[in-house]
Amino acid sequence: MSKFKPERLSVTFIPPATAFVPIDSRKYTLTHSDLTGELFLAVGNVYDYQAINFEMRDEVLADWITINGEYLLYAKVYISNGEYDLNMSRIRYMIFKKELDIALTAIVYGDKNFYTYYPWLLDAPIYVQFSSIYPEFNQVAYYGTPRTYLTKVNNKRTREAQA
Repeated sequence: MSKFKPERLSVTFIPPATAFVPIDSRKYTLTHSDLTGELFLAVGNVYDYQAINFEMRDEVLADWITINGEYLLYAKVYISNGEYDLNMSRIRYMIFKKELDIALTAIVYGDKNFYTYYPWLLDAPIYVQFSSIYPEFNQVAYYGTPRTYLTKVNNKRTREAQA
C-alpha cells in the first residue's frame, strides 16, 4: 500500500467507547488485508485482540497515555521476540517504517471526530515503540502530531477536488 485512501478504511467502536469518549485509556487496533488493501481500525478502551493475526503480528496498536500530565499518542509495533532471525526482523522493521505513515494517518483520520471535542490533542506528540529482541530495532521514535496527519489528508483531498 503506498497511499492512504479514506474509502478503504473501516472504523469500529468497541463499546462503551464512542467517537467522543474515553480519552484516558482510549486504544486503537489497526489491521489490514493484504489481498484487498483495506484497513480496519477498532477504537475502544481495550485492544481488539480478535482482529490480530498472532502468526503475522503486523498490526499497529496505539493508545492515549499521559506523562507528567501531558497527553501523547503512543503506538506499538511488534518486530520480533526471537521467532524471527536478524534478517527477517530487519525486513519487518523496514516494512513497518515504510508503512507507518499510512498506519498513523489511518488511526488519526479514522478517529477525526474525536479531535473536534478535544482539539488540544491535535498537537500532542506521537511516539512509536518498535519492540524487538534485537537492539538495533528495539527503539522509540517521534512521529509528529495528529495535526500533521490530518493536514496531509485534507491537503490531498483539496488538491483532488481542484483537479
